[in-house]
Amino acid sequence: MGHQNTKPTRVKQANIVMLGLDSAGKSMLLYKLRYKDVFLTIPTIGFNVDMIETGRDFTLTFWDVGGQEKMRQFWSNFLEGTGGLLYVVDSSDKQRLEESRREFELILKNESIKDMPVVVLANKQDLPGALNAEEITRRFKMKKNCSDRAWYVQPCCAITGEGLAEALQRVTTFAKQYTRSKESFTILKEI
Repeated sequence: MGHQNTKPTRVKQANIVMLGLDSAGKSMLLYKLRYKDVFLTIPTIGFNVDMIETGRDFTLTFWDVGGQEKMRQFWSNFLEGTGGLLYVVDSSDKQRLEESRREFELILKNESIKDMPVVVLANKQDLPGALNAEEITRRFKMKKNCSDRAWYVQPCCAITGEGLAEALQRVTTFAKQYTRSKESFTILKEI
């Protein structure tokens, strides 16, 4: 019958798209993940791409997309074929929290990422008055907005690197499960 070769191959890589308002700290987080170092970053016009090996034979390609208002109309172009969304929030910037949540909710409406896992990074935990993970979960209405998908809110700090290993772990796990389920689905359709 030839069915024995329909076993899904081990997933080797996934794309992760990083979104969030400008100055939420996306590029700095990416540098810290990649180089364990902090660089001064300038506002990203366009996008940065970086590959990080997480675990044996598994690579994540991060697309860090600029968050200025004029860039946000292009966000959806990056969502196609992605294994996960990393949404970065400046937890200390209460003025822009609403704006950030609105943009987040807009992304989640996108059909192409209907059940895609989401990790929200509550960044800048080192700053006074930064909202903790529970607060961000509540303000971003995560339980309601992400009821149809795997999600997690990870407090972190790009400068100290606190919470980043956990975030990477979480994104990797989610992306693996998600790409695997997508692959098995494709295989089922082909049988």
